[in-house]
Amino acid sequence: MADASSLVVTQVKSGIGTKPKHRGTLRALGLHGIGSSNTLPDRPEIRGMIARVPHLVRVESTGPDSGAATTERSGVT
Repeated sequence: MADASSLVVTQVKSGIGTKPKHRGTLRALGLHGIGSSNTLPDRPEIRGMIARVPHLVRVESTGPDSGAATTERSGVT
């Protein structure tokens, strides 16, 4: 895992009032409230979950080749 890139996913908006599938996706990403963050591997499954809730999260991409963290606005490019 040391040589693989990872994503730091932070919840920036509340899941209250969203669809149940969106709330479930937030839980699956390991987010429990506004401001909570989780570091996840950069894999297609994780990118797909982020693509479902881009309006609720902020994603920072980190890895050995990036040098510094880069922020992505809506998650998936």
